[in-house]
Amino acid sequence: MARIYLATSNIHKVAELQTMLATTAAVIVYSARTLGGMPKVDERATSFEGNARLKAYALHNKVSHEDWILADDSGLEVAALEDAPGIRSARYAGDTATDAAHNAKLLQALHAIEDRQARFVCYLAFLNRCHEFIFKGICKGHIAHRPRGHHGFGYDPLFIPEGYDQTFAELSSEQKHTLSHRAKAMGRLAEWIKFLPAFHKPHR
Repeated sequence: MARIYLATSNIHKVAELQTMLATTAAVIVYSARTLGGMPKVDERATSFEGNARLKAYALHNKVSHEDWILADDSGLEVAALEDAPGIRSARYAGDTATDAAHNAKLLQALHAIEDRQARFVCYLAFLNRCHEFIFKGICKGHIAHRPRGHHGFGYDPLFIPEGYDQTFAELSSEQKHTLSHRAKAMGRLAEWIKFLPAFHKPHR
């Protein structure tokens, strides 16, 4: 069995990846907790891809040569705000601010602005001691005029995906997981690793 270590302590991300890879590869997915916890990472990069790589390499020396590391960095880009909040999506209203505070700041920034086009972006860094691969997922949509719905987290109550009338927070988790930026990036990863011999399931 190939081992993938997630550069996160978020058990929900571990469960999500295990579900997505279950039918495509023989893998065991671990969080950084099994390596003693996720080290503090200074997300100093100027792009989602750069920050995903920083997170992945924070675990680089803690795993064996055969093991893989997966890290993601994602956020919301609003066209009228020159792609803000962008890489500061989780710190938009301050490092310790709540989701509600981030949403309130975004609505204030968009006050009286008609163009509310936006997109969620996700970059995955997938690497081991010898190889590094990057996968990207994008979900286009626009920003609502007020928070709606009670599901999800972050900017979900404000983001309406393209082709829908509901926000992510109003959609079911099953619907969101077929549309989201992270689901698209992970879907590309899941398809791609079918071709890696280390991840092939044994024939029965």
